[in-house]
Amino acid sequence: MRIGEPSGVFSLVAFGYCNPQYDRFRKKLGNTKERMNAHPLITTLKNLRGNARGVVYTEALWGIPYNLYAPYVSIYMLAIGLNDVQVGLITSIGMAFQIVSTLLSGAITDKLGRKRTTLIFDTISWSIPCLIWAIAQDFNYFLLAAIVNSIWRVTANSWQCLLVEDTDPKILLDVYSWIYIAGLVAAFFSPITGVLIGQFSLVPTLRGLYLLSFLMMTTKFIVMNGMVSETRRGQVRMHETRGQPLITVVRESPAVLKRILHTPATLVTAALMLLLNICWLVKGTFWSILVTEKLGIPPEYLVIFTFARSIIMLLFFFFVMPRLGDMDVRKPLLIGLVGLVVSQVILINVPSGGYLPLMVATVLEAACTPLATALLDKLTVITVDATERARIMAILSVAMLIFTSPFGWIAGQLSEMNRSLPFVLNSALFAIGGVLTFVAIRYVSGHIGNQVSADQPVEAIPTT
Repeated sequence: MRIGEPSGVFSLVAFGYCNPQYDRFRKKLGNTKERMNAHPLITTLKNLRGNARGVVYTEALWGIPYNLYAPYVSIYMLAIGLNDVQVGLITSIGMAFQIVSTLLSGAITDKLGRKRTTLIFDTISWSIPCLIWAIAQDFNYFLLAAIVNSIWRVTANSWQCLLVEDTDPKILLDVYSWIYIAGLVAAFFSPITGVLIGQFSLVPTLRGLYLLSFLMMTTKFIVMNGMVSETRRGQVRMHETRGQPLITVVRESPAVLKRILHTPATLVTAALMLLLNICWLVKGTFWSILVTEKLGIPPEYLVIFTFARSIIMLLFFFFVMPRLGDMDVRKPLLIGLVGLVVSQVILINVPSGGYLPLMVATVLEAACTPLATALLDKLTVITVDATERARIMAILSVAMLIFTSPFGWIAGQLSEMNRSLPFVLNSALFAIGGVLTFVAIRYVSGHIGNQVSADQPVEAIPTT
């Protein structure tokens, strides 16, 4: 270095502060940061308070491990020695037990309170099954785990109440978007699963993931319990049911059912819940079997499609869903259902080894799924009477499960005949959902579209 020449660091600093291009770059970077901070989802996340804060902030601790192992559950069962029919049978038996736990969920949630119920039944229904799945050796292990896991229907009810009852209705769509985003964060970890499967094979990798899931999920349940408090409505229901046996609370369900039958908007929502839950059941159980067994895609490459699906859904949640917050939820829901039909048709016609058409089907499904899931969640909240939310959701879930439970076995039979047939069934069900949504737009607009205004609290939803 010559005398008088500035050091390298000083040169770079001097260059940066004197160079117009560098100044423009810094301004653009600052503008981008400001735009991100002003994004509706970011604003909502930063300003969350109360139970919504505790639920959303801890959700990734459940979503990451679940989404790491979920795409491989069915082929894990096959690798242990089960066949397609046994996989479908376990799914159906598990759903039959879910009917029982769902029937009791409203009464349990009202008696124990939303907070306590969520902690107890989250731990039973997820932590314990993860340990069973980690050491599974045959059909009996998976059957036992499915039965214990079926109790998650109790906590699904209490968790929903905990999340929405004291939350401003204006931000519900953003809150649900963050719940889904928390799970999709697993997309950034999912390539690790494929690498581990390639290195250690499928079964040891899944056993390790289930142990990791036990640790992360249990941590989530404990931390969230410390961040939330009992809802105002939950305190009222705990007081009203104090001293009442559980069975007495359950016996009051016929009066709640009568209220549901006199609320067309709730009936439409229930039908859509039924159709979509059947479709998610079929997809979650048989997609990996179709891709690996019929299309010949190696299991370690499934992560490519899982990663792509998660990234597309993240983009949709950030750049499309915030624009739908003030819209009538049914119209974008209809668009989503039509897109899902098309995605299933493409999937059915993917040739063996067809990576590109399979990716097209995956991307289209990923773009349409947020429209169907988050919007249906919001529709469910705004069409259910808040004064009896726990028991109404319990009854709706029971009805849904009664009609859904046979479809695991039915789809298993279809898959035995042809791996594509479960997705032919999905195409038909998505189409029926689209027709139902179209009919709702035409004939039930007075109930769904205007049931809750932006300024009306959920607790003030009128009933008919």
